[in-house]
Amino acid sequence: MTTLCSRIERATERGGSITFVGSDPVQRVTWAQLHEEARAAAAALQARGITSGSHVALLGPTTRSLVTAIQATWLAGATVVVLPLPMRLGSLDEFVLQTRLRIHGADADIVLVDGDLAAFIEPLPGDPPLVLLSDVVGAADPADYKRPDISPDDLAILQFTSGSTADPKGVMLPHRVVVANLDAVAEAAELDPADDVLVSWLPLYHDMGLVGCLILTMFSGTDLVLGAPQDFMAAPARWMEWMSEYKATATAGPNFSYALAARALRRLDGLDLSRWRVALNGAEPVDPDTMDAFCEAAERHGFDRRAAFPAFGMAEVAIGGAFPKPGSGVRMDVVDKVALESERYAAPVDPSATEGARRLARLGRPVPGLDFRICDPATGEELREREVGELEIRGTSVTPGYYKRPDATDAAFHDGWLRTGDLGYLVDGELVVCGRIKDMIIVGGRNVFPEDVERAVGGVDGVRTGNVIAFGVDGRKGREALVVVAETKQPDGADVIRDAVASRVRDAIGLPAGDIVLVAPGTLPKTSSGKLQRSLCRERYLENALRTA
Repeated sequence: MTTLCSRIERATERGGSITFVGSDPVQRVTWAQLHEEARAAAAALQARGITSGSHVALLGPTTRSLVTAIQATWLAGATVVVLPLPMRLGSLDEFVLQTRLRIHGADADIVLVDGDLAAFIEPLPGDPPLVLLSDVVGAADPADYKRPDISPDDLAILQFTSGSTADPKGVMLPHRVVVANLDAVAEAAELDPADDVLVSWLPLYHDMGLVGCLILTMFSGTDLVLGAPQDFMAAPARWMEWMSEYKATATAGPNFSYALAARALRRLDGLDLSRWRVALNGAEPVDPDTMDAFCEAAERHGFDRRAAFPAFGMAEVAIGGAFPKPGSGVRMDVVDKVALESERYAAPVDPSATEGARRLARLGRPVPGLDFRICDPATGEELREREVGELEIRGTSVTPGYYKRPDATDAAFHDGWLRTGDLGYLVDGELVVCGRIKDMIIVGGRNVFPEDVERAVGGVDGVRTGNVIAFGVDGRKGREALVVVAETKQPDGADVIRDAVASRVRDAIGLPAGDIVLVAPGTLPKTSSGKLQRSLCRERYLENALRTA
């Protein structure tokens, strides 16, 4: 069985390249040239005592130096730990705290940091050495590199989970797991290194950006156009412009990014998106309306809506879990909403139905090497088709567990199957996900999915789309009550907005909200990858610690 290092070395012969955009000037580097620079950086790491079994933490924005250092870490035989960047300027204290917790939780032997961030992480007694990226990348001769013995079972990546439902845990991803999953992803997505061009702006500390985009192209020799998340967030139109300029065929992003792209596309002219064949939507629930709006806005630029690619993945399987067949487009399973919530059964209804129906995206079949099953989360009993339960996964690319967390590892597995915490069901062997077990709200005997409430409230005038959190709290007589927290930029119209939210909630789920809280923009808790943190928001609500608008 091969390792990432052997596959990366083989890919350099294919002539592909990585283009760093968003910087001035744009830098295009062949994979072969980057590999030579990584060998030199690996030699510099080895000179500092980094060897097989070492853990290297990396902190910095998306740059050529960071990408080179990531590959150099593997070449030195060490484990990559990419640390999250701060989400908001106002959260720098929390960023410093979380960074130090991850550094020590990962047993990092060295921290490679970009010069612009070094001032935020001042070494304390007991911390590992803090070294500037510029003191490693370009600091040695590639001829000094000595290839270590690397086993497929050696740890390639320690990927911290997003912490959207719990404290972040270090997912262990050995070389064999990452290689197996990326081979499966390449097969399921029909990747053609000689013809495909991928574009990514996703953060490299997130599994979709690191594994699903960077490593996939690096170890297959496929062309990659790489931007930074801050460039996309500042101007979402850049994503679409890169797709057009570089005649790209594939990209990936969470659902919210396609909503932003749709708005940008309506204002843009002169784009050519005709080569686009995979528009992967993952990492958060796929909203049918968002994908409809995106496809409609992109079609006038030559986009084929059959390229829409709703998929399922998670760090615990490296990245890819379920993929549809390329060219299938968005396919919906339209089910009876009441039966789904009260009976946990996805009863199909007329696809044209709107009243009392819920549209859910079909996410495809397991990628090669993985098996899925749906089980009752309480009893562990395997359920039949269309019965809603917990998704469990086993196969070649499942993590062996969480780093130094035997308790979490034991809790995550059921008879050798990984318990994902996702609620879903199977239809003709295809996965449909409808929620998270820990986020489920039980009101009046019904299982209310917070995504339904959040999506509905996000359409209210004055509410910031994608910045709504719904959760349950203990109410009167032991009953759970629904709470909605939403960001708004219009505090003067709070009463009107609150009434509109209340009305929208009743229309969406047929139940009233027990409380509606409007908060200031940028204050809802989110993970480093931008996912809403419902459990933390609930804690702050109960502690009266939310910053109201």
